[in-house]
Amino acid sequence: MKRTARTAVSALAVAGLALGLGACSEVAEKAADQVDKSVNETYEVTYEVSGKGIESIDYHAGGGTAMEPKIESEKKPATPWKKTVTLKGIMPPAVMPVSLDPADLTCKVIFNGKVIKEAKAEQAMAGGCVAVSPIVG
Repeated sequence: MKRTARTAVSALAVAGLALGLGACSEVAEKAADQVDKSVNETYEVTYEVSGKGIESIDYHAGGGTAMEPKIESEKKPATPWKKTVTLKGIMPPAVMPVSLDPADLTCKVIFNGKVIKEAKAEQAMAGGCVAVSPIVG
């Protein structure tokens, strides 16, 4: 009797595990589909930089991959500087100015008319403006 009860409980546990794994598999499949869609989707951002004494501006221009984006650079740009680029998938929008006088330095990343990242002065000089891809999430 005890053996029959254990066998029945074991069978139910295995069946429950199989159903649970099937549900996990469906969730994983849906997540993979979302990642594939996100990786291939494109979006536009505008970078803006203002300030004095700007030596260069590096920015993600849309080439390369999300993990190794192509970085383009403009040397001694006129300010205020503005550039619109098309990025792909989960590639983060990023603009990194270098200034001899960071006191009035400002950088922005704009998506659909809204500022999604802004940095000023030393913060703009140290890390620039790097945002999360707006199509993620």
